Amino acid sequence: MTSFRRLALAALIPAAAMSIGLSGAPAQTPGPAPAASASPSPAPPAAPVPAASASPAPAASPSPAASASPSPAATPSPAASASPSPAPTSPPPAAAATPAPVQTADPFGLETTLEARKVVMVKGTANWESAFDTLIDAFKALNTLLDKQGIKHAGNPMIVYTSTDDTGFTFLAEIPVDQDPKNLSKDMSIGKSPEGKALKFVHRGSYDNMDNTYEAITNHLDDKKLEAKDTFIEEYLTDPLKTAEDKLVINVFVPLK
Repeated sequence: MTSFRRLALAALIPAAAMSIGLSGAPAQTPGPAPAASASPSPAPPAAPVPAASASPAPAASPSPAASASPSPAATPSPAASASPSPAPTSPPPAAAATPAPVQTADPFGLETTLEARKVVMVKGTANWESAFDTLIDAFKALNTLLDKQGIKHAGNPMIVYTSTDDTGFTFLAEIPVDQDPKNLSKDMSIGKSPEGKALKFVHRGSYDNMDNTYEAITNHLDDKKLEAKDTFIEEYLTDPLKTAEDKLVINVFVPLK
């Protein structure tokens, strides 16, 4: 099996920072002005002309002064109403930071143990240029066999790469089953899926872009100083026959020596 190609991965997590300053205008400062205008109680000096009736007049003049004082008190309410408006703008910074963890949602290089399962399999060879089409044809042949006999899948379809070179590769297309199908073609057989310790990686996207995943796997193995066996397994979590190629989700298992 040829070695994996290398890739330098880079992840950029944007960060946003915002600061909001609020200042309240002292709305109560105009209060003294109405108080000064109300203080000229020269109205009482005019009282001597109507001696008895003039005295109530000063009592009437203080009431406007009292009514004038609430108007400054009312002015703080606009200032108070202005303070809530900036409050809704504070959540966006927290919301802007939330998408970052999505970048590392899938585990990469997770240690796991594969368990052998009964599978119906078909052998095949493929060129790199038409690799995905060849794998799809192999899955179609297995599905046709199982559908005719009313046998349901007991797990996700898999591809086990048995050898690779610069031009292509040999493989086993496998589908887990709970019962043995009959009337197998000459390239088909019943067997067991790989078992043992392995590292699990996740690929999302088209089959053609899997080079990037395998290059990252190579870097991971080099960094950890791990040695892989001469095979690797792809488990298709999305049905390759029904899913758009750029929407594939594939577990890649690398058995270790």
